[in-house]
Amino acid sequence: MEKIPLDRRKFLWTTGVGGLALASIPRSFAQAPVVAANSKLRVLSIGVVGTIGETDRKEVGRHPSVEIAGICDVDSNAIAQAAIDHPAAFTCTDYREAFEKFGDKFDAVIVSTPDHSHAPIMLTALANHKHVYGQKPLVHQLAELAMIEKAIASRPDTVTQVGNQRMALAGRRAAVEIMRSGVLGKAVEAHVWVGSPNDRVYFNMDRKLGDPSEPPANLDWDLWLCATEKTPYRSGIAPVVWRSLWNYGSNGLGDWGCHVLDVIFYGYDELVSPIAVQTHCVKPENPEFHAHPCQSTITYAVDSTQFKHKQFPIYYSDSAQCPSRAALGLPAGKFADDNMTVVVCEGGVLALSAGGRLEIWRDGKVAPGLKMPGLSEFPRLNHWHAWVDNCLGKKTELRSPFKDAIRMTEASILAVKATRFPGEELRWDKSSLSFTNNEEATKTIVRCSYRQGFAPPEVV
Repeated sequence: MEKIPLDRRKFLWTTGVGGLALASIPRSFAQAPVVAANSKLRVLSIGVVGTIGETDRKEVGRHPSVEIAGICDVDSNAIAQAAIDHPAAFTCTDYREAFEKFGDKFDAVIVSTPDHSHAPIMLTALANHKHVYGQKPLVHQLAELAMIEKAIASRPDTVTQVGNQRMALAGRRAAVEIMRSGVLGKAVEAHVWVGSPNDRVYFNMDRKLGDPSEPPANLDWDLWLCATEKTPYRSGIAPVVWRSLWNYGSNGLGDWGCHVLDVIFYGYDELVSPIAVQTHCVKPENPEFHAHPCQSTITYAVDSTQFKHKQFPIYYSDSAQCPSRAALGLPAGKFADDNMTVVVCEGGVLALSAGGRLEIWRDGKVAPGLKMPGLSEFPRLNHWHAWVDNCLGKKTELRSPFKDAIRMTEASILAVKATRFPGEELRWDKSSLSFTNNEEATKTIVRCSYRQGFAPPEVV
């Protein structure tokens, strides 16, 4: 069969330029940490065990040119466990101490901490000219997106990466190439859903805080709270189920956002910032908690031949709420996963699981997406090692630098924050960080107050 035309949009993607955040690819290391040729990248790991911290630390540490130089965690048991793997690394419980006392001992930072502490720590790292690998969601507050955006513009030689490891899968990279090629015709809408919150390991499904009590002896509770207000320890908050709490996590929509929304933004450059969000849900009885189940509509204004209409809606849901297959023109059956991205185009439907299973539906018939004619080769890509390589000056595919993660995070966090105004359409203006039709929403769900001593620094 004849190959898909390799137009300029596709060329930029497949050659690793158009889809990458150019400001995050090293050009010169005049300001960023200078790593001598054939030397190792010295990495500080913050949040060293937890739910993903151990994986991040070990995967980065497996790169032959990496030295885990420092270990920082508010849990002394986690420090002791990680120190077994890195006996020469310096240790501390306070991330601020790491930068103040040991700043000359590391070049890059892994931030694998709860959502509420992402921006304070990542911005501290960027202010100190460190490369940053940060866990998702990129930030916890909408206003923090602007802080990050300004910071990376001020640090063009600093390499950033969000914890979006699924984007390295061949099926997901192929999905992006198919969307960018336009082979399925103009895009109409997208349906995206996640299964979470769906377990008691990561989420507080009972929505009960528990009584105030003394924190475990190994946990520095004051440092865990980071920039949020001081509050007594409760077992229903930490150490793991904080994702369900409004002040600390982002529930299912925020936790999974980058893993299912990513390909849409890589596929369509025109989706810059939403103009509106509307989330349907029931407010939880306890306002300390996030609401679920949720169904959100995130709307973008577009003016491009890539889209059928002047608006492009993304329907984003949690709790495994999937759309009707019949309504999408698909035969009866089940979707491949509880975490899915479906893009509806004039000439077919692209269905992609979080695990990279890619299907292309046309006229009720399915074809494996990876067998579509004209696709590039997708060599194996190590998500963590790509970040290290770029820190060392070797340009490789990078999925996803902060510049790209900002769009993914904005969409998912808007859906999350709009749960405080269930069913109301909020008109969003990113340039002013405001909801133009709802002053109360602007005052209450765009930003937060930071505790003295922990506020994110301004990066200039």
